[in-house]
Amino acid sequence: MDDKANISFEAALARLEEIVRALESGTAPLDESLAMFEEGVKLVKICTERLDAAEQKIKILVKNKDGSYEEQPFEPAE
Repeated sequence: MDDKANISFEAALARLEEIVRALESGTAPLDESLAMFEEGVKLVKICTERLDAAEQKIKILVKNKDGSYEEQPFEPAE
């Protein structure tokens, strides 16, 4: 899993869940735990980037007063 740039969101999330379970179990040696933690940080970054990119693609349809529809960018509530 050296080339994480091409990993899908679903695969990154699944691997991240595996890492969390392994770290929560507390059975891995310290060196291995640190390596998994570092991998997890990279996977979180990938997932966040993919979610941000998907959010940028989302459009909403707004009905105008004349009955026509117009696309507008999605702006999430903060």
